[in-house]
Amino acid sequence: MTDLLTISGLTVRFQLRDAVVEAVTDLDLTVRPGELLAVVGESGCGKSVLAHALLGLLPANATVTGRAHLADGPVDLLRCGEKTLAKTIRGRRIGLIPQSPATSLTGVRRGRRLLAETLKAHGRDPGLADHVAEQAGLDPADLHRYPFELSGGMAQRLATALALAGEPPLLIADEPTGGLDRPLVEHTLDLLRSRCDGGAAVLLITHDLAAAERVADTVAVMYAGRIVEHRAADEFFRGPGHPYSRGLLNALPDREFRPIAGHPPMLTALPEGCAFAARCDRVTAACARRPTGTVACHHPLTGAEVLA
Repeated sequence: MTDLLTISGLTVRFQLRDAVVEAVTDLDLTVRPGELLAVVGESGCGKSVLAHALLGLLPANATVTGRAHLADGPVDLLRCGEKTLAKTIRGRRIGLIPQSPATSLTGVRRGRRLLAETLKAHGRDPGLADHVAEQAGLDPADLHRYPFELSGGMAQRLATALALAGEPPLLIADEPTGGLDRPLVEHTLDLLRSRCDGGAAVLLITHDLAAAERVADTVAVMYAGRIVEHRAADEFFRGPGHPYSRGLLNALPDREFRPIAGHPPMLTALPEGCAFAARCDRVTAACARRPTGTVACHHPLTGAEVLA
């Protein structure tokens, strides 16, 4: 099966007055039609920067290198320019459920008008607004409200409806369950899963490992701007290979409910070798070199060590 999205060597740097933030480094990922890929990790590891880089939504102080090709073109998202992104990519070929919907919604239009205009822009019947809202778990009666009149959860559901309006083949969902109660979390996850089961693809960015376990086909773990593990979801949750991945899983309430000791390194002063070494109980002299591979660790977990 042809990959829908192929990312090669994606690197994002932010130039500050007296430092450089190494937000994403040499990231390689692929997403296939029908696949739900969950990108997981602690806050600040680069997950949202990845999403914004693909859609050209980074601030002016960002430098982006690498390639990100859509199969049906092909289009390099990192080089095609704002005009192409705005007219043919955003909403049409790649939809985005933003992490902070309240700040991304147009405040002077009611929800129904926002949704109707979006449907019309994508060549669909504006009269489908109520149907699309219901798909996203939003009561159509709430579409008469302005965004500032919506609760955080309602704004999240409206943003989800807007992302679905164009029926894009690839949907990037950046923390799409934030502010939702458990039934709506499950509704949203099932909606994303159904998109994939219908042949579309979803790139789910989340810190919620329970959500990823429920719906993901594949898991990519990010740490300090790099992918440190990339595995099939069932293999990952049964037996992670990276010590950081084990720490994330052991922090879940239904496991040990134990946080990972220490803190991630500053992205302005990353170590030469393994970025996780300062928090790892398996560190040796070899960790002074940067590890690579599907499990980027010099001492990956095996067998009984996995959840020890």
